[in-house]
Amino acid sequence: MSNSDDSTMGRQKPTAETKGTVSTCVATFEIHHTQLLDHDAKVKGSLPEFARDPANLISLYRAMVLTRLFDKKAVALQRTGQLGTYSPALGQEATFVAVGSAMRPEDVLLPTYRESGAMFLHGVSMQELLLYWGGDERGMDYAVAREDFPICIPIATHAPQAAGVALAMKLRREPRVAVCTLGDGATSKGDFYEAINLAGAWQLPVVFVVCNNQWAISLPRSEQTCAQTLAQKAIAAGIDGEQVDGNDVIAVHHRLALALEKARVGGGPTLIEALSYRMGDHTTADDASRYRTQEELKEQWRLDPIKRLHDFLVKNGDWTEQKEQALNAECTQEVEQAVKDYLATPPPPPESMFDYLYEKLPTSLASQREAAIRRGAKHA
Repeated sequence: MSNSDDSTMGRQKPTAETKGTVSTCVATFEIHHTQLLDHDAKVKGSLPEFARDPANLISLYRAMVLTRLFDKKAVALQRTGQLGTYSPALGQEATFVAVGSAMRPEDVLLPTYRESGAMFLHGVSMQELLLYWGGDERGMDYAVAREDFPICIPIATHAPQAAGVALAMKLRREPRVAVCTLGDGATSKGDFYEAINLAGAWQLPVVFVVCNNQWAISLPRSEQTCAQTLAQKAIAAGIDGEQVDGNDVIAVHHRLALALEKARVGGGPTLIEALSYRMGDHTTADDASRYRTQEELKEQWRLDPIKRLHDFLVKNGDWTEQKEQALNAECTQEVEQAVKDYLATPPPPPESMFDYLYEKLPTSLASQREAAIRRGAKHA
């Protein structure tokens, strides 16, 4: 399943030996890259069992289309003042959908702020996400995915939390896995290194999925690190690290499913680097045209993960234009209904901002809470 041509070695360059001494290589490392469906929707090697069933691939395709339509609507809501700052997943749908589809319901997802495709498949509703991005923290009180962590805006601070969650699972002897998703910029943070080191030292049931979209806001991957791959950062922690084509939903699902199963049975953690590209702005507060060219973006559209799977399904006779139109209509209706439910949700009372600060509010904050109640009643 791995392409040896794409493998990169984790060896350091040889240095001149001191006269009269002999050095011995004590360790060598390799990072393997996996791609099962190439840019032209052609199969490389053989497909894993789950991908031989068209129904499974159509399910993944639907999830990616739904994620993209949700993104488009969320950006439109932000532009019209009906939503706060939003982080679109345009171009990265395959990685996040693969994460959500490979996980079991009992596994715990610790996301950053772009993984809507994974969150939907793990039980978070579109209305809940819209509430959160609309400034309503009740959106993170998931009705279904109760143990999944809320969206993490600070970079990489949830990585040590993932190690902590995994430690609890191990101590309780639960066959569950913590799945921590991060961007490439997060791998430059100390929190990330501490987390993978702890995961390796204690052999925790955790999988770190790094979606390398090539940009940490405006900072390109080339200026973040001199490492040939981000996956090789796992070597220092003594854990398995690998790279996968993040625009190939089949490959990401396959490699992640293997990593999850390994962790579930006590085989320890894995770091997976999914190579993709952020085709949209970092957030709706960003303008990516300031730091990247239209030529670069045009080339990345050729690698569109949704088109890749679409073309594969069409080639195999499993997808038609009629089915495409029906799917778009169905997903559009689902998104529109979620938007209606979101806009119809009464806002929380202003005093609710004080509800979870302390077991008993200090006098100074108690008076502020009373003032908020009076102000809210006046405006109502």
